[in-house]
Amino acid sequence: MSEKYVSVREKPWKDLKDNDYIYKKGDIYPREGLKTTKKRIEELATTNNKIGEVLIQKVQDEEIE
Repeated sequence: MSEKYVSVREKPWKDLKDNDYIYKKGDIYPREGLKTTKKRIEELATTNNKIGEVLIQKVQDEEIE
């Protein structure tokens, strides 16, 4: 089972490392077909990114539906 994350930022945000793909609140990260790295997940799940806000949060499979 792979880890899943959900976009938690109120405003849509652009993933600069995914061809500027726009994520909206509630969208699943990574999107289907995207391979990502632990480093990138850490950047997006903390304030250690260009926006300076937490953008994604880990969720359980049961929460995604």
